Amino acid sequence: MKQDFDAIIVGTGQAGPSLAGRLTQAGWTVAIVERKLFGGTCVNVGCTPTKAMVASAHAAHLARRGDDFGVIRHEPVTVDMRKVVARKDAIVMKSRTGVESWLRNMERCTVFQGTGTFESQNEIRVGDSVLRAKHIFLNVGARPSVPDMPGVKDVRFLTSTTVLDLGELPRHLIVVGGSYVGLEFAQMYRRFGADVTVVERKSRLVPNEDEDLSKGVKDILESEGIHLRLDADCIRLEARGSDVAVGVDCLDGHPEVVGSHILLAVGRSPNTDDLGLKAAGIQTDRHGYITVNDELLTSAPGVWALGDCNGRGAFTHTSYNDFEIVADNLLDKASRRVSDRIPVSALYIDPPLAQVGLTEAQVLKSGRPALIGTRPMTKVGRAVEKGESQGFMKVLVDVESKKILGAAILGTGGDEAIHCILSTMYADAPFTTLSHAMHIHPTVSELIPTMLQSMTPLVGKKE
Repeated sequence: MKQDFDAIIVGTGQAGPSLAGRLTQAGWTVAIVERKLFGGTCVNVGCTPTKAMVASAHAAHLARRGDDFGVIRHEPVTVDMRKVVARKDAIVMKSRTGVESWLRNMERCTVFQGTGTFESQNEIRVGDSVLRAKHIFLNVGARPSVPDMPGVKDVRFLTSTTVLDLGELPRHLIVVGGSYVGLEFAQMYRRFGADVTVVERKSRLVPNEDEDLSKGVKDILESEGIHLRLDADCIRLEARGSDVAVGVDCLDGHPEVVGSHILLAVGRSPNTDDLGLKAAGIQTDRHGYITVNDELLTSAPGVWALGDCNGRGAFTHTSYNDFEIVADNLLDKASRRVSDRIPVSALYIDPPLAQVGLTEAQVLKSGRPALIGTRPMTKVGRAVEKGESQGFMKVLVDVESKKILGAAILGTGGDEAIHCILSTMYADAPFTTLSHAMHIHPTVSELIPTMLQSMTPLVGKKE
């Protein structure tokens, strides 16, 4: 039996439910399909649970630092992982049930549970139901990748999903992968009390960031006792009794790191392999990401791909922005495009690293004349007062246009303070708009105008 709708949305991550809300408010009938957990990656295995656990780790870290603030403790700080997980689960469940309740009670919206598979360009099967619509939106997300490295089939390992339910404290956690996901878990579990080693194939952590930022992140993690093994050009896994050994050097089989648990944090893969995309004529790239144009349309007319599955962003905020682009273009006859947005992201170690626009290396490579301003967090009063003065901030400005090209803040509150720079960039305003602004004292943001007032020419080796 076929059922007709104005639109079908597959997946209930950040883009799907909000799109359903906009479409139904406009009078459309919508079928929304969810195969497992309402809320998608962010709510269930991404931002919400990880940041809840990061908060628990931060509380433990501050408790251990009590003496620094004149707070006396009489016993060593310990962490009950079962309570940490229970707190995380309660927060996740509230968000998940909230999304599901919203959709099930949404007027003109029908919820279908199961895996959606294309039968034709405008038909999707879910169990015994065949749904038909002229507009189809794919918001199916991504999952942790498990690379085919030597020994991976012979050992027990964790992913960024399964580690969230670990109700015990690892004696020694080995994290394979030195970028965003791996480093957040590395610091988190170190603060919970585990020994932690990070194994990274490349020569530095977060290798897509500027070298000074990579070094700053490295210094922060090492100051907390996290061991780093960089340049691990031949990673292999081997069971060693109840432990696991991770080889990091191919030359002679040594050295290796032995731990009680291993976390593979080496990227993500789109959930597109079981959608029957060929039946709809939808093209993907070699990694399985759905190919889309600047307005998020796929190669099949009437089918859009939003969120992680389209390869145009790997963050909750890019997924939500995908929804805004599609909804405004469809309903308001706007002409919004993916290329209009400014790249912005944050690495949630503590203190966080926030990055917007071009990196210093990218500006140097472009060859354009530019200015750079920097300021260590040791000269930010708010950071010093909080006892969190690690890191620095920097900003890059085009000499001719006076526009901000990019910025980074590695330091306390950086994930919030970066937005005054981002807003200035979206306004297409010169840097003086921000450098002449009066900010509240004491804040991290107040030193951004000061930094902009003391810039120097950017020089260096082009990469």
